[in-house]
Amino acid sequence: MTCRAGEDFDAERATAEVAGLLTASVPATGPTAAEGDPATGEWTVTVGAGFRIVPLWEGDPLTGAYAPEWNDAEEAAEGHLASLARALDDRWGPHWQVRLHVALSRREAGAPVEPLFAALFAEDLYGDLTVWGPVAPGGRWVALTVGHSDGDAPLVLAALVSDRPITEPDDGDGPL
Repeated sequence: MTCRAGEDFDAERATAEVAGLLTASVPATGPTAAEGDPATGEWTVTVGAGFRIVPLWEGDPLTGAYAPEWNDAEEAAEGHLASLARALDDRWGPHWQVRLHVALSRREAGAPVEPLFAALFAEDLYGDLTVWGPVAPGGRWVALTVGHSDGDAPLVLAALVSDRPITEPDDGDGPL
């Protein structure tokens, strides 16, 4: 669960929050740490060497949901991502996709993955990244993703900022 549980999606608010990430504090080094709301423990932010990840929206739990409710929930989450991506395309130009399947396969095989990808997976954000960058100020990179942990968990739309390029892992055999 995230700090966004129960909130309606607001594209203007989400756009402003993503833009605000460009000036947010990003540690240059150090371990990855997820933080939660002190009262509820719900996820609020994950920071690591060169990045910050925040939830923007959380859907309803999918407990007992089957098609068509399941499909409706996925379509809503993807629709929120698409509307936010269009707004950010207007600011920064066209986005591109960074697929995560190579990093996920490596993680499942017990191989190391980049800290950014490991942090995304720790928050059950397995969806491919919609990426812009570098964008002003400071040449930061921005990405959006949608994911959820299991069949009953709500879908989550998250954003991240990185002071390093966000690129698709090479599908070679070596670790990241």
